Amino acid sequence: MSTTMNGPGAERTDMKFEVVVIPVADVDRSKKFYTKLGWRLDADFPFDNGFRIVQYTPPGSGCSVQFGAKMTAAAPGSAQGLYLIVSDVAAARKDLVARGIEVSEVFHAGAPGAQFQTDGSGRISGPAPAHATYSSFATFRDPDGNGWLFQEVTTRVPGRGLSNLDVATLAGLLLEAEKHHSEYEPTAPKHNWWDWYAAYIVARQDGKPPEEAAGDGNIHIEGAV
Repeated sequence: MSTTMNGPGAERTDMKFEVVVIPVADVDRSKKFYTKLGWRLDADFPFDNGFRIVQYTPPGSGCSVQFGAKMTAAAPGSAQGLYLIVSDVAAARKDLVARGIEVSEVFHAGAPGAQFQTDGSGRISGPAPAHATYSSFATFRDPDGNGWLFQEVTTRVPGRGLSNLDVATLAGLLLEAEKHHSEYEPTAPKHNWWDWYAAYIVARQDGKPPEEAAGDGNIHIEGAV
């Protein structure tokens, strides 16, 4: 789908980032590990020429991970800083530990970028004060050393992460939409309220503040009657 942007003739095509390829040395060993995580196995397709593709999806994720044979020239274990966003980092860690996975203690960064330092430098034990959003972490690695990073996100920066809506975020957007729609509706042409809400939420997904999103809803109403 293409949508019109600001500027003469400017268009944007939606691009949904859905797969990350990670390099592994032993496909079956990696398959056992990602199964142990409790991730969903989507595919395991071997081909006669030796090519093999395996795909897993973490629970609740809109993005999947692929590995296999003859997929990448990158060195096994060279994928680092792979983010897994969670609402409760302690609970996410506890789940993996119960599955027999070695996971770091929960920590927060004492210096910018400390979460990416493999030697643990700059990390402060325990969650961030008041569980500040985006600030608490835990890490683990697969058998090849590919590095995964839990990040606790409790409140998102406006306009970010709305393609994979959780219940609380969607509820907040619906409340916003209801407020702005109730201001618009008395003088509006006849229309389907659900189309207005959808236009509003898509605009917020694109990072527009509420007032601009409401303006987009006023102008671009699909299915007006």
